[in-house]
Amino acid sequence: MANAINLSNIITLKPFKEDDIDDVLLWLSDDRVVENTRLEICNSREEALNFIENKWIYPSYQSICLNGHSIGIFWVLPYNDEKHKACLGYAIGFNYWGQGIVTKGLKILLSKVFQEFHGLVRLEAYTVVENKASQRVLEKVGFHREGLLRKFFYHKGNVEDLYIFSFLSTDEISDAVA
Repeated sequence: MANAINLSNIITLKPFKEDDIDDVLLWLSDDRVVENTRLEICNSREEALNFIENKWIYPSYQSICLNGHSIGIFWVLPYNDEKHKACLGYAIGFNYWGQGIVTKGLKILLSKVFQEFHGLVRLEAYTVVENKASQRVLEKVGFHREGLLRKFFYHKGNVEDLYIFSFLSTDEISDAVA
């Protein structure tokens, strides 16, 4: 892991803004970043601006920032017919993988998500079976692995198995070190 980052007080979450276009384009144009997510690859400033202005509305979409620069995204999407639960997802620029940034950011998100989404009781996250790093992140912050969903997700031409994780409003955020 080259150039490990000191994580004390430099990770923040904020709404996306137009000034984030160039930062967003850096990580959203990388196949490795969007590979295991529902995000689509973005190849132009116009596409990035469209996401920021029309799709990534706070608090459902929050920018993961390092020293004020957008390096990734969290999304919390309540289910249309069941507002007591929501789906969590995230992605972060490849250069920041394995440095504890998502873990720290997720702890920040969990500390406020149940107040931002009134009536939310359950947050769910799904990972493809092969994505061990994402599974570790979820477990480090206190998510519970509930089980394997076989052939559950159609992803890039394949039907994938997924693990489902949950975090309840009554759960404690883990103090495990990122």
